[in-house]
Amino acid sequence: MQRVTFYTLGCKLNFAETGTLRESFEDRNYEVVPFGEAADVAVINTCTVTEEADRKCRQVIRRALKANPDAFVVVTGCYAQLQPETIASIEGVDAVLGANEKFRLFNLIDDFSKKELTQIEVSCIDDATHFGPAYNAGDRSRAFLKIQDGCDYSCSFCTIPLARGKSRSQSIANTIDQAHQIVEKGYKEIVLSGINIGLFGEDTGESLLTLLRGLDAIDGIERYRISSIEPNLLSNDIIDFVAHSTHFQPHFHIPLQSGDDFVLGRMRRRYRKKVYKDRVAYIKRMLPHACIGADVIVGFPAEDEQRFSNTVQFIEHLPISYLHVFTYSERPETIAVEHVDQNLYQPVPKGERSRRNKVLRLLSDKKRAAFYTSHKGQTRPVFWEKSKKQDMMHGFTDNYIKVERPYDSMLVHTIEDVRLGNLLPSGFLSVEETDYISLI
Repeated sequence: MQRVTFYTLGCKLNFAETGTLRESFEDRNYEVVPFGEAADVAVINTCTVTEEADRKCRQVIRRALKANPDAFVVVTGCYAQLQPETIASIEGVDAVLGANEKFRLFNLIDDFSKKELTQIEVSCIDDATHFGPAYNAGDRSRAFLKIQDGCDYSCSFCTIPLARGKSRSQSIANTIDQAHQIVEKGYKEIVLSGINIGLFGEDTGESLLTLLRGLDAIDGIERYRISSIEPNLLSNDIIDFVAHSTHFQPHFHIPLQSGDDFVLGRMRRRYRKKVYKDRVAYIKRMLPHACIGADVIVGFPAEDEQRFSNTVQFIEHLPISYLHVFTYSERPETIAVEHVDQNLYQPVPKGERSRRNKVLRLLSDKKRAAFYTSHKGQTRPVFWEKSKKQDMMHGFTDNYIKVERPYDSMLVHTIEDVRLGNLLPSGFLSVEETDYISLI
C-alpha cells in the first residue's frame, strides 16, 4: 500500500478541501500518514493571504522534501494559483495545481513518479466557475463543510478573488446531502466554511437563511457554527434565527479590519463603523452570552497614528470577545500596492506595524479574559476533545469558551454540561464541578 501525507495552511475552507483530496487518495487505497512520516506522496494545500503565509508555504514544502526526499510533492491552493513559477522553482516540487485543477489531481497526474521537470497545471482564474464540493472529515471532533467559494468583492488589500475567482455556491440540496454524510461518520459539529459565506445563494437564487433552516432540521448534528460573515451581510433575520435555534451556536466571527471610517473606505470595505457597531449590539441584545470575534488588519497604508488610535478606542468599547490580528503586507496586483506606487497611500514602517499588532493582541487577550471570567459559575455544554497534554483534555462551550479538565477517555467527543470555574494560566477556564450533570 502506498502512503500519502497532507499539510494544510490557511483558512477552514482549505481544511475542507484537503479533506476531499484525502478521500480521493483513500478511495485509491492509499494509506494516509501524519506529516513528517515516510510517504510516497506529499500534498500541500497553501494560503497566500499575507507575506508570512507565503513564507510558511515555502517552509512547509522544504520540510516535506527534507522528511521525504523521494516523495512526489504536489502543491496546490491559493499560493499555487498566484505564484506557480515561484513554487516550481523550489527543487523537488513535482506538480503545481491551481484552483481549477486541485480536484482533478488524478486526471492530470499520470503517475506519482519524480521527473526532471515540474508539472504546472494552473489555468486562468476567470475559468474557475465550477463549485468543488468538499468537507474535512479527518478526525471525530468537527467537520468543516464547504458551502461557498470565491468572492465578488474588491477589497484593496486582498488577493483572494485573484486566487479563488468569483463567488459561487453549492446548492442547498447538495449541502444537505453532505451534512447527512457527515452525520453517518459520527460527527456532532459542523463548521460552515467559505470565502464570503454571506454571498451564499446569490448565484443560484437561494439564500443562506434557507440553508441554515434546512441544516437545523437534520437529526444527528448537535452543533453548527458559521465560520465568518461580513457585517453588511449578517442580517437581523440570521441573528434572530441563531437566537432561536437549538443547534446553531451563539458564536459569530465578523471581520472588522479597521475601526476608522477613512481606513475602511481606503480598504474598499462595504460598511462603516456604525454598521459594525449596530450588528454587534443587535447580537448582544438577542444573545447576551454570544461570543463575537473580529479580524483586524494593522499597518494598512492609510492608517496613520490617529486612525490606529481610533481603531483601538472603537474596539475597547465594543462588547466583542477576541480578535484575530493581521499585520498588513503588500500583496502583488492589489489596489493598495498600486496606490502606494502612485503616492496616493503612505506605507507604514514595518517596525510600527509590529508594534500595532502587539497592542491589539494585548487588547484581544484582555477582551477574551473578560469574556471568559464573566461566565464563571455558569453551567454550559462543553464538547470535549483530545489535547496535546497527555493528562489533560480541552473543549469548547456553545459560546466558544475554551475549557480544560483532567483527561477522561470516556468523555472524548461527547458533550457534557459543566460548571465553569477560574481562568487558568493556559488562558482556558477550569471546570468547577467535575461530576456529570448531563451527557449527550
